[in-house]
Amino acid sequence: MSIQWFPGHMVAARKKAAETMADTDLVIEVLDARLPEASRNPMIEELRRQRQRPALKVLNKADLADPLVTRAWLEFYGRGKDVKAVALSCKKPGDVAKIPGLAQALAPHRGTLLKPLRMMIMGIPNVGKSTLINALLKKRIAKVGDEPAVTKGQQRLDLGAKMVLIDTPGLMWPKIINDSDGYMLAASHAIGRNAVIDTEVAAHLATVLLDRYGELLRARYGVDPSSLDGPGLVEAVASKRGYRLKGGGMDLEKAAATLLQDYRDGVLGRISLETPATRAEMLARAAQVSDTAVSD
Repeated sequence: MSIQWFPGHMVAARKKAAETMADTDLVIEVLDARLPEASRNPMIEELRRQRQRPALKVLNKADLADPLVTRAWLEFYGRGKDVKAVALSCKKPGDVAKIPGLAQALAPHRGTLLKPLRMMIMGIPNVGKSTLINALLKKRIAKVGDEPAVTKGQQRLDLGAKMVLIDTPGLMWPKIINDSDGYMLAASHAIGRNAVIDTEVAAHLATVLLDRYGELLRARYGVDPSSLDGPGLVEAVASKRGYRLKGGGMDLEKAAATLLQDYRDGVLGRISLETPATRAEMLARAAQVSDTAVSD
């Protein structure tokens, strides 16, 4: 299944972001710690590189992610030029309090009364960007919701007298090249419901979970992970929970919704959908398929 979701307002938002970045010093990019690269918008990276702006990559929702995998991602991003990465939960004030100091270290030439540090906060929809802004300001300024694309326009916010935040709408990109990225984004609710089929997304999520977190599935649903594939797990959830349609068949849509919500809420445990190693393997396979298609 190819997943594409690019609401019309994002076209204008991308153009406005490019203009605003010319007058900022630093990009704070909010990622989902469970899928950092899949949730990284390549357009944001392109814009900041064009303007040669440093980046603070915030791996949010780290409390839901596998801590060993998160550590690997921090090492991965730490090798980048003009990049600093931090893993946190924006629901924890102590975690959020680290951000101003990390940002200042990336742009030491700014951050005075005469030259305040100007920071753009960017990211795809539903990674917790607005929650992070509210936590930084210690009051509810940015609108928060559990649906993607809540923020529609930019707003300038003062973080004390020496720092300025520019909030931007959640930006997707026009074409998600890798199907697995689309599935991971949909499973993590970064893509609107109208663009996906829950049973297909849940089956893909189930395949990943069976491969790496089988014991968490056994504990939650009482299933034998060694005997199941992705669609089979969805069916097993329906059977275990007694989800039935009026005609007696299994309600796979309800089972899919249960699996997806349990993952999103962290009920299953701390889970990461990709690692630096699995990411490299996926990109290598995609390149091989592309090369084969060209040669044919």
